[in-house]
Amino acid sequence: MTRNLLIKNGTVFDPTNEIDGEKIDIAIKDGKIVEKVPKDAKIIDASNMIVMPGGVDLHAHIAGSKVNSGRLFRPEDHRYEVYARTATTRAGVGHSVPSTFTAGYRYVNMGYTTVMEPAVPPLKARHTHEELRDTPIIDKACFPLFGNNWFVLECIANDNLDMLAAFIAWMLKATKGYAIKLVNPGGSEAWSWGRNVDSLDDPVPSFNVTPRQIIRYLAQANEKLGLPHPIHLHTVNLGQPGNVEITIETMKALKDIKVAGNGNGGRKEVLHMTHLQFHSYGGTGWRDFGSGAAEIADYLNKNDHVSFDLGQIMFGDTTTMTADGPMEYSLYKLTHNKWMNGDVELECGSGIVPFTYSRKNPVNSIQWTIGMEYALLIEDPWRVVLTTDHPNGGPFTTYPGLISWLMSKKARDDILKGAHKKATSASTLSDIDRELTFYEIAIMTRAAAARLLGLKNKGHLGIGADADVAIYNFDPVANPSENHVAIQKAFSNTAYTIKDGEVVAKDGNILASPEGRTFWLDIKIPAELENALLPVLEEKFRNYYTIQLSNYPVELDYLPRSTPLQMDVTQNFSSN
Repeated sequence: MTRNLLIKNGTVFDPTNEIDGEKIDIAIKDGKIVEKVPKDAKIIDASNMIVMPGGVDLHAHIAGSKVNSGRLFRPEDHRYEVYARTATTRAGVGHSVPSTFTAGYRYVNMGYTTVMEPAVPPLKARHTHEELRDTPIIDKACFPLFGNNWFVLECIANDNLDMLAAFIAWMLKATKGYAIKLVNPGGSEAWSWGRNVDSLDDPVPSFNVTPRQIIRYLAQANEKLGLPHPIHLHTVNLGQPGNVEITIETMKALKDIKVAGNGNGGRKEVLHMTHLQFHSYGGTGWRDFGSGAAEIADYLNKNDHVSFDLGQIMFGDTTTMTADGPMEYSLYKLTHNKWMNGDVELECGSGIVPFTYSRKNPVNSIQWTIGMEYALLIEDPWRVVLTTDHPNGGPFTTYPGLISWLMSKKARDDILKGAHKKATSASTLSDIDRELTFYEIAIMTRAAAARLLGLKNKGHLGIGADADVAIYNFDPVANPSENHVAIQKAFSNTAYTIKDGEVVAKDGNILASPEGRTFWLDIKIPAELENALLPVLEEKFRNYYTIQLSNYPVELDYLPRSTPLQMDVTQNFSSN
């Protein structure tokens, strides 16, 4: 491993440090960006190339029990896109649900170096960490599910915010998790009884709480703890025509909640709406289905308390998988494809259905326009993260195509010509002339995600940052709009990907496969609150779980490069 590197002559896009296409040399020593290196440092000549920080994917389902079930459920997904074994790499397969090793290699070849697994059943967190450990090179973290947890619902029903916050702190430490995730809050618990919730004010069976209360209480607890990331929300009615109204209602429900002042990196958002495309549908049914992106984008441009990721759909075959069990059942009834349903005791559920997005299908064509409408209509790119909700909207390997469309109206129009006519009549995409710049792409694929996650050493190339660098073989003088095919090719395989100062990929070949870090939150709360919590949890485990409390926490042995963010929030409870 070369400890000292100097990247020379490249055109740098580093939005965190307000560097927009400047020719700057990047010095690397011992895995960090530094001011200068010794004269004998290895030189990488990036002339006529683009240099960016390593990519940060905020939301991709790459590991855990649901993903592994998807692999088992779809042997046909493994019959193509085989990754051959080399002296450096392990063999692997998979298109929409690739094997762990393959996922790591493919991300690195695209220049991504940090990825978040966004939906983990706490009881199965150990399995998730086993798979994250198997995923090479990239740094990662995972988001445990809280929105249907029995203990969470009971705390809310009892109006006990302090106990809720204490439980979250305990759970994040026990699961080695990083953020609060909610999926169809209350709906998955209702699905255990064959029901669902249809509005923010539908009561959850047996608990007498509503999705609105669940979302608000968890957002308040998130800010009480000062967590680095806002609550990560998949709200109710995903995928349903007309859900645009409940999406805006969800955003409005949290507007009055104040952002904590500690530990969160200065973010102003209290809510991260994930895969927003799936929550942005107009109409009253499938016949008059249309895009609601313009309406929601107007609200977002006037209110700054919400960030989001796109959840862009990409035409072709994929696998849908989510902790929103009733939604997957609805998709099964709609498509008659095979279907898998899961339930995790006291915590959450899940579902899996294969799906093919067709450009000739009117609904799919409109869906395709919505994610791009958001990326092009939102005025502040720092609140937007590029995703496909891998694999739900499409595999993460399709990001380069999406980037090329966002940078080229001509490329978008070419796709629209072959899509169903409703893609033009029921959305605003064809009327949008904006083309994103490399600077804006660097924000949406790197800098914004790192900021929203509170990862201060990621997503930028400033002094002291982790030396994660992507070098793309595209001449910045060329016009991306006219050269969109070359853009897609360049972002598919980097000229160089550097991870922690080591060249791990070059021209589509993996050169090294080091172990990545796992980030998690180690939160200290008042001792008296923790002492009050533990006996209650012990009783719950004895009465309801199939395992004992002592066997629940994930041991550090499962995290070979454990990287905790240690937080002392005892002062946040001092007034109680």
